Amino acid sequence: MTRALFVGGTSSNAGKSWMATAICAWLRGRGVSVAPFKAQNMSNNSYPCRTGGEIGRAQVAQAEACGLEPEPAMNPILLKPSGNGASQVVVNGRVWKTLSAREHYAHADELRRRGAGGVRGSVEPFRRDRHRRRRQRRPS
Repeated sequence: MTRALFVGGTSSNAGKSWMATAICAWLRGRGVSVAPFKAQNMSNNSYPCRTGGEIGRAQVAQAEACGLEPEPAMNPILLKPSGNGASQVVVNGRVWKTLSAREHYAHADELRRRGAGGVRGSVEPFRRDRHRRRRQRRPS
């Protein structure tokens, strides 16, 4: 059974991403198959994934703590501030548009659909990989 763990906090810069990284590393060390996920992140510090696209650097650190290759499915919506209250919106690793905060909220439903599509498509490979690793560990 796949389980999820939510790490929340009361503000930006509270340490949520680094706590999630530590939990991922700890769980991996205990033999648990883990994968990071952050639906939406705001950061100018992005990372170009080997498979294409880009994600926030915190999710890269989390992927590495899990022993996984970073991929856009781990961070389907990345907001990169561009000044004057606007952000470049990266959806599933690809630049989509530059929007003001007001425009961002006006596109919220569309972003949820686009991001959720990435989530639905991204969860399955993690599940398949988990089951593949589990089968490999079974004695013959």
